[in-house]
Amino acid sequence: MLVLIVITSSNLAYTQEFIQPVPDYTPSTVNIDERSKFQNMKFGLFIHWGIYSVLGDGEWVMRVKNIPYNSYKRLADFFNPQQFNAKEWVQLAKTAGMKYITITSRHHDGFSMFNTAATSYDIVDATPYRKDPLMELAQECAKEGIELHFYYSLLDWGRPDYGFGQPIVNHEPQNTDWSSYINFMKTQLTELITKYPNVTGIWFDGHWERPNANWHYDGIYSLIHQLNPKILVGNNHHLAPFKGEDFQMFEKDLPGENTTGFSGQSKIGSLPLETCETINNSWGFNINDSRYKSVKQIIHYLVNAAGRNANFLLNVGPMPNGKIQPEFTDTLAKVGKWMGKYGETIYETRGGNIAPQKWGVITQKGNILYAHILNRLKEPYVFIPDLKQKISRVNLFGSSGELKFKQQPEGIFVYLANIPLDSIDTIIQLQ
Repeated sequence: MLVLIVITSSNLAYTQEFIQPVPDYTPSTVNIDERSKFQNMKFGLFIHWGIYSVLGDGEWVMRVKNIPYNSYKRLADFFNPQQFNAKEWVQLAKTAGMKYITITSRHHDGFSMFNTAATSYDIVDATPYRKDPLMELAQECAKEGIELHFYYSLLDWGRPDYGFGQPIVNHEPQNTDWSSYINFMKTQLTELITKYPNVTGIWFDGHWERPNANWHYDGIYSLIHQLNPKILVGNNHHLAPFKGEDFQMFEKDLPGENTTGFSGQSKIGSLPLETCETINNSWGFNINDSRYKSVKQIIHYLVNAAGRNANFLLNVGPMPNGKIQPEFTDTLAKVGKWMGKYGETIYETRGGNIAPQKWGVITQKGNILYAHILNRLKEPYVFIPDLKQKISRVNLFGSSGELKFKQQPEGIFVYLANIPLDSIDTIIQLQ
């Protein structure tokens, strides 16, 4: 993920926008089907886990604390997550109502959290743990019907062939072996796609560190779709989608918003959408971060994303022992109870046909609309504009009693006088 940090480097001096080479891509039928399935899932678990968790100061600790790379690599000697249990992680996701998991296979520190032949700097070869947690997780996800996506960092702070900090000239870093690094990534991506079951997505990150370098997406994206046409490719580059990508993500912002400064150039395209956010304020495990989001905040984020036709990917950072802290698991269990009762208004819905309103958002499934009242009303009614379909019945979700309404050419008024509103989300169902 992107952390705002000042980096003095000549590679930032290249200002002319580079148009990335991309494949001549027409998605296959199975890919189109997977996109629709992805949109139906709506809610996923993001996991940032690596040797950085040993220090308990987030996934950017190497850069933020200016730890030399060779010193940082010693953390692998202390990483021994004996309490990791793939079944517990998958059950946590299912209990929360999540339908897929996205986990870091390799973050910017370059450490691979899976068994790879491309480097010995991985969890099997470099740690006392000597096991592959991502294989265990992939097998458990396949068993439990949870889809699996792999986060994969394009950026690498340590490999010489990446050459972090080197100037970019003619769209390649100088004094490095850029083609070697591109081939390294292709080797690892091939491993992740061909060896691990149930993988349906690759989540790239780090493009923004070298926006004017040639990342060879034409070759990388083509390779992925050749290995498995079903796999959805996404890239957290904070730009409009590139050809060859299958979904568009937004970091710590809802689609169309730019409260964090990451999405200023993220023009919304026609692909399925996903927004990601942290359950506290850190991606990786941070022992000092107690800014936990409430159940209400998480549900509102999920509903607001669905109303904008986007999935919500909620992140946790497991501890170095392999456990996920109880502050996270307890909250997710409560979110899951809400989803168990109201998930019908979220799963398999589409949003965005009617713009978000000051009071909330609208999701739709077939000929049923769900108006989610998330904010306090100033008047004893809600007005839904631009609703062209003829409405025959209006009621509170889960209640048989009908609500009064008036439909006019400009929209529909639903009257809520003397109707008690839910403290989290009052849902009106319109037939």
